[in-house]
Amino acid sequence: MNDTSDRPRTRWGVLTQPDFRLLWTGETVSGLGNSITVVALPLIAVEVLDASSTAVGLLAAAVWLPWLLVGLPVGAWVDRMHKRPLMIACDLAAVAALGSIPLAAWLDALTFQHLVVVALLCGTAAVCFNTAYHSYIRIVLDGRDLLEGNAKLQGSEAATQVAGPGVAGLLAQAFGAVTALVADAVTFLVSAACLKRISVVEPDRALDEERVPLRRQISEGLRFVGRDRYLRPMVTWGAVINMALMGYQAVQVVFLVRTVGLNPAMVGLLLTSGSTGGIVGALVAARVSRRFGTARGLLLLQAATAPFALLLPMTTAGPGLLLFAMGAFLVGIGISVANIVVGSFRQTYCPPHMLGRVVATAMMINHSTIPLGSLLGGMLGDALGYRPAMWITTGVVAPSWLILATSPMRRERDLPQTQEPEQTPAKS
Repeated sequence: MNDTSDRPRTRWGVLTQPDFRLLWTGETVSGLGNSITVVALPLIAVEVLDASSTAVGLLAAAVWLPWLLVGLPVGAWVDRMHKRPLMIACDLAAVAALGSIPLAAWLDALTFQHLVVVALLCGTAAVCFNTAYHSYIRIVLDGRDLLEGNAKLQGSEAATQVAGPGVAGLLAQAFGAVTALVADAVTFLVSAACLKRISVVEPDRALDEERVPLRRQISEGLRFVGRDRYLRPMVTWGAVINMALMGYQAVQVVFLVRTVGLNPAMVGLLLTSGSTGGIVGALVAARVSRRFGTARGLLLLQAATAPFALLLPMTTAGPGLLLFAMGAFLVGIGISVANIVVGSFRQTYCPPHMLGRVVATAMMINHSTIPLGSLLGGMLGDALGYRPAMWITTGVVAPSWLILATSPMRRERDLPQTQEPEQTPAKS
């Protein structure tokens, strides 16, 4: 871990640290590439292969499926090995997978099955990369910089979510959707090059840990999260909020087009409100945590922003569009701050030898509700109508902060930096 205790603070903060700057640059560029992929893959399926909407939905689900299939064993595996070589390998695997699509298209051999396989490969690489990445931040930054570092990374992620779809659209319009995917592959090469230049040395793993059976390590990670009085409500809240968010996001485009009567350009503009809120949340996360404390600030901000999700189903044409923009913006702020605070808390709170498993367990549970939420939102929209579906799903978002209020954070100003010694499991 880098020693930054004597480093003077500047207005650039952790970006003055070369290793973190390389990590941040690589992640920002690859984040832009991921946003391009989200648009480019469905465009290729529709424009090149004339795929149906059901097929496009299957393609989207293939990206998330690896979290359910390999999320838990990857967490235990990451705890056994060095993080940076694994992350570089994941970047290069994504380059090879994405690069195969333009090659197959130019050879007139591209099939929908090929796209699904690439989505599964990229999703699996993302599971391995993200699990290692959340553990690696703790190696690059010391404890006092984690909150600021996560805020910088969350802010750039939100910014790429705003810019990525627009860049993908422009590239697809100018050069075709297949060529746009080449730009995506290049971003992963940049990420790998940045990671390669990071100089921080990772600690070696204990040999006795490597001999522990994988199944036993997975069980330890599940028990650690399930028994902890802070992590358990956080993971529960994450699963519920993801299901509800994906529920209304599954029908919001159809709701805005068919119920409100908007054109695609206006729909795209409104949908950027949430990502813009994510950028603002990243900018204010550290300030809110200093002013109110990490526990109290997280809880207060969720209670203040989540109920504004109920503005979304109230949207009407004309001035009523401001309701959607304001609701999405404020919910985006709350989710962004929560991601930063909870992520930083896990990195300092969990024992280093357990961090990969804890991250993988939490993310597996949180991601498992994403396809369920999408399916539920679509079914509600078909059965009851788009506005009622929006009311039901946002009605789950609004009181979701009460799950966090059941945890000890309701009585504390700050989340603990380390777990209480009597609760920390012994190393296997």
